[in-house]
Amino acid sequence: MLSRTFRYEDGVAPNVAALAFVLLGFPLGVWLLTRPGWLAVAGMPLLTLALIWSAYFIHEFAHHAIFRTPRANERWGTLMSWINGSCYATFADMRKKHMRHHVERADVITFDVHGFLRSLPAWLRGMVLALEWAYVPVVEFIMRGFVMALPFTARGRGRSRLRIVAIFALRTAAFAALAWVSAKALLLYALCYLVFVTVLRFADCFQHTYDAYPILDDTPVPADKVRDRAYEQANTYSDIVGIDSRWLNLVWLNFGFHNAHHERPTMPWHQLPAQHRRLYGEQHAQVLTVGTLLKSFHRHRVTRVLSPDYGSVRAPGMRGRADGFVGAVGVSFLTAV
Repeated sequence: MLSRTFRYEDGVAPNVAALAFVLLGFPLGVWLLTRPGWLAVAGMPLLTLALIWSAYFIHEFAHHAIFRTPRANERWGTLMSWINGSCYATFADMRKKHMRHHVERADVITFDVHGFLRSLPAWLRGMVLALEWAYVPVVEFIMRGFVMALPFTARGRGRSRLRIVAIFALRTAAFAALAWVSAKALLLYALCYLVFVTVLRFADCFQHTYDAYPILDDTPVPADKVRDRAYEQANTYSDIVGIDSRWLNLVWLNFGFHNAHHERPTMPWHQLPAQHRRLYGEQHAQVLTVGTLLKSFHRHRVTRVLSPDYGSVRAPGMRGRADGFVGAVGVSFLTAV
């Protein structure tokens, strides 16, 4: 029965296990946060990993890589979005935006966050940069705020406004209930959420050097260069822990094997390590290990917020290092319009 439900026969066991972890780990993690002492501490990694996996399962469902039918993938993708709070954007909109990323080989972003920040008063822009310096991913929350606010602008529609208000009311009530049970749990939840967003933005930061275009409608990206498969692979990077670091790569559900994913987008997460090994290995030029990128993530955490380019992927005189790789910000697949 399950083999007829899932798209790939070898995906039944890993997907049942991983989805069960998300569906059970999320409520269990929240409950543990309300407990005293070490139980609350144990709940933090459990909840954080459940949030991370729920996000990357949205990506899997967007590619119809888990279930056989589009409807099943959409339902499960919507469920995952409710778990991690990306539900202010519909699954259909998130999928549409992400498919443009693959088809047009560009980052079609929600809005021009760089331009928005430059338009702010200096003191307010300084506050944003100060928070980013302190590792608070405020740009990501600005992007999500834009998704919530757009229906209330001239471009918005009444039905979308009602949907946003209803979701906001439900989630606010849920957080109020958690605070009533345990204010400590709410604070720990917020910390877990910050870690969750930071893990996602680290992965997004270094996986592409695509051009970014703030486009709200179906306008195609400018035809200003040849964006063929060679361009796609040359501007895609695999930010893995290591080719043999099986369990650590699972922290973001093998999303680091990004060149392999772009070579075959419908390949499910559990098949990507073997695909990467067949096509690239560990010494391939597009492989930038997490250990290599952590220094750049730290060094450029403020610079990338307003940077007009990605910097130098391969820093001169530092073979195999990416110290000059500034990276991207605000390109999460969890935002859409």
